[in-house]
Amino acid sequence: MLEVLEVIFNGLSTGAVLLISSLGLAIVFGLMGVINLAHGELIMLGAYTTFLVQNVCKAFGSPWKESYIFFALILAFIVGAIAGLILERGVIRYLYGRPLETLLATWGVSLILQQFVRTVNWVLVIGIAIFCLLFFGGLWVLNRLPNFQQIRKWVITVMLPLSIGIAAVTGGFLSQTYKLAVTKPWFGAQGVAVTAPKWLFGGLNIGTLTLPYVRLFIIALTIACIIALYLFFQRTSWGLRIRAVTQNRSMSACLGIPTQKVDALTFALGSGLAGVAGVAISLLGSVAPNTGQNYIVNTFMVVVVGGVGKLVGSIVAALAIGTIDYIIASKALLPLVAASKPLTDLVEFFGSTDMAKVMVFALIIVFLQIKPGGLFPEKGRTVDA
Repeated sequence: MLEVLEVIFNGLSTGAVLLISSLGLAIVFGLMGVINLAHGELIMLGAYTTFLVQNVCKAFGSPWKESYIFFALILAFIVGAIAGLILERGVIRYLYGRPLETLLATWGVSLILQQFVRTVNWVLVIGIAIFCLLFFGGLWVLNRLPNFQQIRKWVITVMLPLSIGIAAVTGGFLSQTYKLAVTKPWFGAQGVAVTAPKWLFGGLNIGTLTLPYVRLFIIALTIACIIALYLFFQRTSWGLRIRAVTQNRSMSACLGIPTQKVDALTFALGSGLAGVAGVAISLLGSVAPNTGQNYIVNTFMVVVVGGVGKLVGSIVAALAIGTIDYIIASKALLPLVAASKPLTDLVEFFGSTDMAKVMVFALIIVFLQIKPGGLFPEKGRTVDA
């Protein structure tokens, strides 16, 4: 019984990690139809936010150090939402209905974010701040002038290189004058460690079985996110607007729903959830610039298998994929096939983390041949929209 309970718990905990990392993607990809390959980097930003919050709270002593995880959850959601909003306003809104261009653009953004984390330092931050102040601040001021739209392209052509040049020169001057660390990045290419609070050390003992508190916390966090999402979509006016735009954008616009604001809010919400996923994932291992890439393929698989646009399908798919992955990787089926030498060899062959993923992907391919719409395919007007 304890062995069965261990298999179930480990499978659920693995599925919870997949689910919390795919919730944001289920909104962005499922509800908006945007293939966001930068979703993994939004998870990575949430993980690095957790690292920074942890270091800040450590400086304030024990009470703050032991409760930093709650501040990290709030700030990671905000950081992810802001990054997603900038991505949607700056790139995605020009590419709606063009999935291939969206895929390539977000892939480029993911590479930029990875390199940004590897090289970010005070000089780079100051330069970006000065550029944003000059360029976007200047456009904001000039936009209030009459007939500005007629010369907008010419103004941008002049202001863009000018702002870049001033930002580069100012950043270099400050680095030389105040001896800012030009070559020393904040994080670097190496992974940084996030230590869980002491109250998450150890685990819940059930006989000889130990359920780690960290895994239990991730499961509880996933459940809280699901409940919050359900309440948002079902009980708030903006949730109703998002569901309306998802089903019929043209009719929603005719009824006065601001579809562009709905798009921005939806993307920000999905990106904020990616930041929360980064907090959970940071508790399981070191955080590195490529942390998000370790989860992006699995999160897409969860959304596709569950059914595009179906949060319930994502929940079922994440738990199923996580459980199957753990069962195969842990060789939990060995006692059941011990009497058959070929089956035993097959279980032994796939009984590793990498080979288990191969088997899971193969099973997903077979499943999608039978049910290409996923566990909960779209029906009715949603398919026609």
